Amino acid sequence: MSREKLKIAVLYDVLEDELAETPEPPPPPEKPAKARGKTPRRVKKREKHDREEIFEALAKLGHEPFYQVVDGRDQSLIALARAEADLFFNLTESYAGDDTMDMNLAAYLDLLGKPYTGAGPHALYLAQDKALAKKIFAFHGIRTPFFATSYKGKLDHAHDIAFPLIVKPTSEDGSIGIDSGSVVGSVKELMERIHYIHEEFDAPALIEEYIEGREMYAAVLGNESPEVLPMIELDLSRLPEGAPKIAGKEVKWDKDTEHYRVTKSAPAEGLDEDTGKRLSDTALAVYQALKLRDYGRIDMRLTPKGEVYVIEANPNPWLASGAEFAMAAKKAGRSYTQLIGEIVDLAKARYTTG
Repeated sequence: MSREKLKIAVLYDVLEDELAETPEPPPPPEKPAKARGKTPRRVKKREKHDREEIFEALAKLGHEPFYQVVDGRDQSLIALARAEADLFFNLTESYAGDDTMDMNLAAYLDLLGKPYTGAGPHALYLAQDKALAKKIFAFHGIRTPFFATSYKGKLDHAHDIAFPLIVKPTSEDGSIGIDSGSVVGSVKELMERIHYIHEEFDAPALIEEYIEGREMYAAVLGNESPEVLPMIELDLSRLPEGAPKIAGKEVKWDKDTEHYRVTKSAPAEGLDEDTGKRLSDTALAVYQALKLRDYGRIDMRLTPKGEVYVIEANPNPWLASGAEFAMAAKKAGRSYTQLIGEIVDLAKARYTTG
């Protein structure tokens, strides 16, 4: 791992009305003096943003990190153009609340000639348009559920599809637009869900065959010789009876729901060598087909028959210390700080050798 001290901008996005949140990490609190004979009161710690954890990891590595924010205003783009850094650790996911604009921010960095971590605009576009990505998978012989898209009366499909189906937006991330109502079993339910996607997101609806099986996440790290880290599984087996076994928003984000409480991610168990290799080979094929770089996560389904279906690819996936990518890195023997350092080294190498 490189020991060169770098000035690194931790680049992230917020909406203008979220700027009240302190962008800099708060100073460590002073330890209160213990009152004699009394048990100190427990103070609930605020959950850190991934940007704060990455900032701290970069500092531990001897780098000089600072925050750079884009908030949907022209001034923040001008400030980004003027920012001086050896590398930008790109955590942006949207611009002015538009999730489809992350590729534009990467392209803006390219125009400015600023080096940054993670996927370029081409890869971000290919992965975000899930229907297009699935066509690329088919070209490369990568198994993915049969699908169709529907938008404003136009239907695009490659195969006949059969119920049950799952309906979701074509270009949203983080399980946005996916919930317990996404899996449909009749034409009536299908039409209602398509209408919901059109009305709520003004976007095409992606209609996929629902694949029953284990939810598997493959973290991939590297460029010239990318490495697939140990598989992580999101265990959906304890979801309430009748609930579809999908990673919808209730599972991912709604902390007050039973769906959230009974599901967890952990290193996958019980995979034989052949199955593990097929999962890894599939993830690697997707990573390379969509031109991902530095790091990425591939979401797959493993059927009871051992078939591997690719659901989607995630460029620049969530890097919080408790998220699946860091979990896979830990299983592979890397600390969180080492993982962040390796991503920095991979990105920096692309600009010094390319």
